[in-house]
Amino acid sequence: MKVKNLVAVAAFAFFGGIFRYLFSFNLGEWGILIANLVGCFLLSFLTYYVIERDLLAGWLNLGLGTGLIGAFTTFSSFITSVLKLSESNFWVGSGYFLVSLLGGFFAAIIGFILAQLLVRMEEDK
Repeated sequence: MKVKNLVAVAAFAFFGGIFRYLFSFNLGEWGILIANLVGCFLLSFLTYYVIERDLLAGWLNLGLGTGLIGAFTTFSSFITSVLKLSESNFWVGSGYFLVSLLGGFFAAIIGFILAQLLVRMEEDK
């Protein structure tokens, strides 16, 4: 394993964690939802537009995908939010769970579609 890759993941994860904290601090559980949906879109777009086309160095792809987006979106915060909301209202917690799962899936699809459209537009030039 290269030290450059480890440093990239750690450095980008630092900022991803700070961004997630700011979202959750300012918006509560809904900030985590927004962070996770944005992260699903960004990781899909990064994968299908940047990484597959080899636009950035490998260490930078790793830092952005695993470090930044991985720390920005976190399963533990998602589950904690679901449990916290479910304690006060089961239906709100269940709705949050479903919106997170389905929203994340559709956000990833949108990221994939946008990446494919941009690739086609560039190929048509």
